[in-house]
Amino acid sequence: MKRRHFVAAAAMSLMASAAFVSTGSAAEDTVLLPCVCELSGPGAVSGVNFRDGAVLAAEEINAAGGILGKKIAIKDYDTQSDAQTSRSLVQKAIDDDAYVILGTIYSGSTIVNMLVAQENGVPQLTGSEGPTVTEQGNPYIFRTSSSAAKGVPALTAYFKDTLGVKKIAVAWVNNEFGKGGRDVFVKEMKTAGIDIVADIPSEQGQADFAADVAKIKDAGAQASFVYLNEEESARFLREAKKQGLAVPLVGEVTLTGQKVIDLAGDAANGAYAHVGITAGAETPSIREFSQKFQKKFNRDTDHNGLKGYVAAYTVKYVTEQVGSFDQDAFAKKMHGLTLDVKDNPGMLLTTTWDDKGEMSRESFMTQVVDGKQKVIGTVPAN
Repeated sequence: MKRRHFVAAAAMSLMASAAFVSTGSAAEDTVLLPCVCELSGPGAVSGVNFRDGAVLAAEEINAAGGILGKKIAIKDYDTQSDAQTSRSLVQKAIDDDAYVILGTIYSGSTIVNMLVAQENGVPQLTGSEGPTVTEQGNPYIFRTSSSAAKGVPALTAYFKDTLGVKKIAVAWVNNEFGKGGRDVFVKEMKTAGIDIVADIPSEQGQADFAADVAKIKDAGAQASFVYLNEEESARFLREAKKQGLAVPLVGEVTLTGQKVIDLAGDAANGAYAHVGITAGAETPSIREFSQKFQKKFNRDTDHNGLKGYVAAYTVKYVTEQVGSFDQDAFAKKMHGLTLDVKDNPGMLLTTTWDDKGEMSRESFMTQVVDGKQKVIGTVPAN
């Protein structure tokens, strides 16, 4: 989907979610799940997809009787993709009587705003994937997808055994997300006996990747790990094609996402990535989700839509196991919990959280083929 089309679709989906938007504190017969999300700014595609996935789940849960007899009310809190704004909005959501906070997506925002939720004892289900999010000892933070600490190691065998490379470059964005992934990757490659011959940081929003791609070529890298935000990933891919960079380009999470493909055009073809979850998986539960999402919002979603959907269902299943809307009991129940998809179908895949709130489940290897993300393999839960 071209970007201008997404903006129109996002506006339509905002109206579609209005039935679940509360204008004040949650009524006695509702439970407030605020989406503190990037609904405008650079993260809008991710945030809107996450929010719409949660709305879809809320509709299904409410139609089946809600959670312990209460209907879910989703309320939007637009962070504008700004960390400090997200912090104040988490406090606003708590003042509005939030039960569990959904969001944020940007790791840099979550690191800042999760402290507010922690101080108030409010559980938070984040779409962030930066490793440091779950390394702070916060007992109220939980992921809706695996972090780079889980995902990046899944690529080690791909580089070592499938590609058989000995020299590799890493291009990464110098923010919370990028640095976390880069650090895990460098450690993994060292353990695997693969040399990092070019270690290239870039700034968020960087427009020109000519020098970065040239460094990779000059270093004699046999492959490159690309760990950038979506718009920067697209710019990198276009420059790589322009310079004729003829080595495998492999990423984690973002590189093969639909937004990157739309922005990069045919320069995205051939790119590989490991993803925690994807709407393109042939798993029956995920295929059914993708069809329902497309029908409701008249567009496809990226992995963030699945994260939001899983977040809302996690709240339902855990609350029902606890038997009340006790936030402390919710957080304690989450640690070490496994939700088997057979008994909890809204999870889409069997999912486990550890004592830090880190998530583990089956994941996927993907490649861009003819302008579409294609699943080329599965990776067992680790």
